Amino acid sequence: MLIDRLREFFESITHDDEANFKTDKNDPQVAAAALFHHLIEADGVAVDSEKQRLKEILSSEFDISVDEAILLYRAGQAADKDAVDLYSFTSVLKVKLNEQQKIDLVEILWDLAYADGHRHELEDHVIWRISDLLGVSSRERVLARQRIEAEHK
Repeated sequence: MLIDRLREFFESITHDDEANFKTDKNDPQVAAAALFHHLIEADGVAVDSEKQRLKEILSSEFDISVDEAILLYRAGQAADKDAVDLYSFTSVLKVKLNEQQKIDLVEILWDLAYADGHRHELEDHVIWRISDLLGVSSRERVLARQRIEAEHK
């Protein structure tokens, strides 16, 4: 009872902070953040190294401050939680990104998959699904994985 009310209070504060950032799932940054978040949650365990790497990627890729990256992370997390599928995010990005940018996004996904030191078969599946929805070929997906694997060795 009291614990539930406290939890609701803290959640309401978090949601208020998210309102300061664009939380529209049709925003390409939020769509990408949601996909990234979905990936790190794919194996059922989002460890701190994955969360930290995701925030670093958001900050560097979108050229935003660390504080803005945290807000974008939260917006992506909320969008992912509310989504019923990945299509709602990939459809936004498919229109906005050129072919090379789509491949770059897949590389970022692989980088996140290796952020905890190993990749999980569920992460492989999520990346395959996102790549397919973006129109990135199997060949390009595998080449992207190989490039990132080489960096993580």
